[in-house]
Amino acid sequence: MPTAAKLVAGLCFALVAFLAADQYANVIPGGRPAGVIREISAVVGVLCGWFILGGFFRKPRSFVEAAGTGMRTSVTLAFVLVMAYAIWDVLGRAVDGRYRSPLDSVLDVFARLLVLGQPVFTPGVLGVLLVGGILGGACAHFASTRWK
Repeated sequence: MPTAAKLVAGLCFALVAFLAADQYANVIPGGRPAGVIREISAVVGVLCGWFILGGFFRKPRSFVEAAGTGMRTSVTLAFVLVMAYAIWDVLGRAVDGRYRSPLDSVLDVFARLLVLGQPVFTPGVLGVLLVGGILGGACAHFASTRWK
């Protein structure tokens, strides 16, 4: 059921994901082109905000719980995006014929996850995710109390 809290959470986390992906694109390992990582991140941000944070407001909650759930949404968002980016990278390598068996490519997903996940821990990306998560939770909390 669409609610104001879900809409606001989705829009806030689309912005958080776009800004975090912009910071991530500046520090991608290997000097890779960013491509459409920002736009895809915004779409995933809408989904995470809508389903994770927006679903949190089924019953009245406190501001602190909303901010904590916003941070949890940011962490989930970052993990999902880095995992998707690692899978996409491995699929590109598999098309080029770099793996001897399917198991090699599955195992390499986790190795790529570690390599591509390191830039998430830079101050720019972490700052956007944590501050954006708290502010996104606060905005969704305000929307849930203001418009029922």
